[in-house]
Amino acid sequence: MGVNLKPLADRVVVEPAPAEEKSSGGIILPDTAQEKPQQGTVVALGPGKVNDSGSLIEMTVKKNDKILYGKYSGSEVNIEGTDYIIMRESDILAVL
Repeated sequence: MGVNLKPLADRVVVEPAPAEEKSSGGIILPDTAQEKPQQGTVVALGPGKVNDSGSLIEMTVKKNDKILYGKYSGSEVNIEGTDYIIMRESDILAVL
């Protein structure tokens, strides 16, 4: 999980959890029917956001936190064959 990516400001790099391959009833779902995961693990984060007065607002999440995020949050990127999502800290809904 050592990603060589340094996000800027209040951005977070998240490795999404794998999509469910079976429904709750035990039916195997094809790739096209699988829902996008809405949880993942923080693998890298920026230093924080600078407010209007010029002071740095620290990040509230930290590396390896399990998080929940909105379904269409962030930008998807593929680095060295692994999918990641880069999003703002404000797009994170909760820490698990």
